[in-house]
Amino acid sequence: MTDGEQRPGEGYGEDDETPLGGYATLATTFAATAAVFAATARHRGLRLPDTVPPWDVALLGTATFKASRLLTKDKVTSFLRAPFTHRERDSNADEVMDAPRGSGLRRAVGDLVSCPFCTSAWVAGGLVGTYAVAPRAARLLCAGLSAVVLSDWLQYAWSVTEQKAEG
Repeated sequence: MTDGEQRPGEGYGEDDETPLGGYATLATTFAATAAVFAATARHRGLRLPDTVPPWDVALLGTATFKASRLLTKDKVTSFLRAPFTHRERDSNADEVMDAPRGSGLRRAVGDLVSCPFCTSAWVAGGLVGTYAVAPRAARLLCAGLSAVVLSDWLQYAWSVTEQKAEG
């Protein structure tokens, strides 16, 4: 390689700290987990649903949203993120803003666990896997997480109403 050319896994340039190797490890882990699940399901003769009703998709989506925010933004789950992130600041609604720390795989995991959009793919994978194996349990779990979303909206509405009344 000539000077200035990029080596595989080094990032996008000399000063770039993007942990491509860590991202590749996480992507491989996700894909391998999905493959193991699929192979195990096939080996055990699990009959996967031909379709997923729209209501279940909405329930899975709402639950994925809430679980992702709980894992990536909630103060109480900070202990899960702390080895991979540092606190940048508190945010609205008792959420926190964490930023990744370290380099390599540690940084990649920090990026994952501080980003609700990134984490949602992993959460959805887990919920969909649960739905495939135990649909009734998955619906119950998703209904519980969806109830929390509804509760959050009611809390916001109550706060706004209270602020207007106090005026």
